[in-house]
Amino acid sequence: MPAKPANQTQPVRCPWAQTELMIRYHDEEWGVPVHDDNRLFEFLILEGAQAGLSWETILNKRENYRAAFDAFDANAIARYDRRKLTQLLKNPGIIRNRLKIASAVQNAGLLLRLQEEHGSFDAYLWHFVGGRPRVNAWKTRNQVPARTSASDAMSKALKKEGFNFVGSTICYAFMQAVGMVNDHLVTCFRYGICGQ
Repeated sequence: MPAKPANQTQPVRCPWAQTELMIRYHDEEWGVPVHDDNRLFEFLILEGAQAGLSWETILNKRENYRAAFDAFDANAIARYDRRKLTQLLKNPGIIRNRLKIASAVQNAGLLLRLQEEHGSFDAYLWHFVGGRPRVNAWKTRNQVPARTSASDAMSKALKKEGFNFVGSTICYAFMQAVGMVNDHLVTCFRYGICGQ
């Protein structure tokens, strides 16, 4: 039996999904709307940890982060003491950056306050896109912005609340990851699936 042409066996994906890990992330998670507070907090911490590094590096360490940071339970993280911070700084399975680790703890406490004020972290964050995904129609990777007015607004608001590692570029990457925006290229097989 003749082999199928390559274009019939492999779906067309966004060009950044090249390795097995990145393909799995692209196909299963990226751009899928997230409304669970713990998962949103996980992505916020991981996007902040990624600053200056590749996303693949962070994905490779994600299970280590989940173990080290109590499955991203903000209640637990907000209570971390100096001894726990020292322990995290010695953990080779995560990014051992003092500022990034301290910011995760600080951000956890602030998230708890936002949950009290807004009912959920989800409600607070999703209001920056009007409660539903913004679906873009990019044809090439070069068209995809690094930040938008919505990510600028989110960054400004989070910084005003006291959050760290929430610059506009980090916020936009976060918005892409949790499906607040659908930035799959129009040619990508995930484009029509995400953001509905």
